[in-house]
Amino acid sequence: MVFDTGAGTSPAAPKGPLSVVFTAPFARQVAVGRWFTVFASFAILTASGATYIFSIYSKTLKSALGYDQQTLNTISFFKDLGANLGVFSGLINEVTPPWVVLAIGAAMNLVGYLMVYLAVDGRTPRPPVWLVCLYIFVGANSQSFANTGALVTCVKNFPESRGVVLGILKGFVGLSGAVYTQLYLAFYGDDAKSLILLIAWLPAAISVVFVHTIRIMPYPRRRGGQETSVDPFFCFLYISIGLACYLLVMIVVQKQFAFSHAAYAIAATALLIVLFLPLCVVIKQEYKIHRERELDAADEPPPTITVAGEQAHGLQMSTNSKTEQQQPPPASSSCMGSFGGCVKTMFRPPARGEDYTILQALVSVDMLVLFVATICGVGGTLTAIDNMGQIGQSLGYPAKSINTFVSLISIWNYAGRVTSGFASEALLERYRFPRTLMLTGVLLLACAGHVLIALGVPQSLYAASVIIGFCFGAQWPLVFAIISEVFGLKYYSTLYNFGGMASPVGAYILNVLVAGRLYDAEADKQPGGGFAAGSGRDKVCLGVECFKRSFLIITAATAFGAVVSLVLVWRTWSFYKGDIYARFRDGAGDGRLPVEQRRTPEEKEDSAPADATKGSEAR
Repeated sequence: MVFDTGAGTSPAAPKGPLSVVFTAPFARQVAVGRWFTVFASFAILTASGATYIFSIYSKTLKSALGYDQQTLNTISFFKDLGANLGVFSGLINEVTPPWVVLAIGAAMNLVGYLMVYLAVDGRTPRPPVWLVCLYIFVGANSQSFANTGALVTCVKNFPESRGVVLGILKGFVGLSGAVYTQLYLAFYGDDAKSLILLIAWLPAAISVVFVHTIRIMPYPRRRGGQETSVDPFFCFLYISIGLACYLLVMIVVQKQFAFSHAAYAIAATALLIVLFLPLCVVIKQEYKIHRERELDAADEPPPTITVAGEQAHGLQMSTNSKTEQQQPPPASSSCMGSFGGCVKTMFRPPARGEDYTILQALVSVDMLVLFVATICGVGGTLTAIDNMGQIGQSLGYPAKSINTFVSLISIWNYAGRVTSGFASEALLERYRFPRTLMLTGVLLLACAGHVLIALGVPQSLYAASVIIGFCFGAQWPLVFAIISEVFGLKYYSTLYNFGGMASPVGAYILNVLVAGRLYDAEADKQPGGGFAAGSGRDKVCLGVECFKRSFLIITAATAFGAVVSLVLVWRTWSFYKGDIYARFRDGAGDGRLPVEQRRTPEEKEDSAPADATKGSEAR
């Protein structure tokens, strides 16, 4: 006997979009939704790329404090070290919510860069070099906190689209240099000292505004719904392309015409409007989610009460809706409990794609090969970016052109990030094309940019800045996506930041030890030992030879990195030829592989005789 407990009424007619959007419940849905987290991440990461515009204010820093090129490159190294030494932020993020990481990063950014500004502006006594290095290290280290708090959270919220997520988020970081250039011209005029002040307060303010909106959300049970759709990311891509084109047009126009302060303010206002366009995409997507939930609620059948019979001695509630089986919690791969157990399993990693422990990942051959390739590739391109001001000066380019190079690098840095993110995801999904092989191609392309700088062909620095910016940007989404796919997402906060450590290592070797020393050596050979009239204590080198040997060495190092990356291509070829995202599409809430696929090859070999014995006994 069955009793229908439904009300028997048809669902109410759907409301219009405006009557839903302008309501308090919908505003709350937007504010706590998965997609507003993405918008907040855009804002935080767009303001977190201050390390990429070091070349704009490096000349002011060098002349105000009386440094030579090697000392300036040492400060630049500590800037890169701070930006990429994210192990601390990763470990903090493992045990605290993301808002704690973002709050710490905001405080570090404000304190570090504000002290650099006060030193350059002469408002404090001239600090020793080690103290300036500490200031800029603390300020730049806030970038790793912003990346960990915002970017890692988004990757975990959208695990099936991690290449796209990394590409678009890193793309906004890449545009930050050109964005900062426009904003500081509108706020302070052409004053490089005030640019340091801007990068001190702006990122901290934005992080404080959005600090409570960034959080990790459980993966939705509904597969293929609007909550995890990839379509909004393409809308974000189109907006970011429009933003990049706008910035490129402004760069060209500002180079051809003299802008007043009011004109810079109007350009910055239009820029801010474009930066807030992704919020419209978020609202539209949340409305689709609202309608989807309404339709699901309307289609759900009413519950029924069934009398099972006398032997049941009771009533049994049954519904036609699916119930998910509670699976036992998987065995933890953490080694926090026992140091001995940690060491014992350190050299027995799981299959690729499963969750590695931190030590298992750090001692693996795959991580070592990827780390060496990244040192060569990122270290070389970062050396070119950090020295672009001095490179342009040595080759006789005017100061206005040097600012153009920085903006071009920023825009093509963005283009490289979104291209590698979206293209690698599409190639992987359609053709099982390994991301590792795309990384090899990017490293080979970077060699062309380094050769152009080394040869010093007239007007070739424009093309070189495009190639260098594109290749520098393209490497990061590929490296971080490879880490997440090969080593899993459980300890991604820490492993992500360990991968970023390759940048300061490469910058120290190629920028400080190679480019800085060879530049100063060439300057010493010039009349006056490089201290030209009117340059004060600023040592200047002029001519093609200033960076020629440096970038020939960097070209060779990058080519070596491309060869090393082929080892990783060979090791992960069969892994990428499989369906690496099947675990998410098949409904496994925790994103783990099926039990049979989780076993390592050694475990499968050990279990084969036992399985054969069981089969013979059954027969």
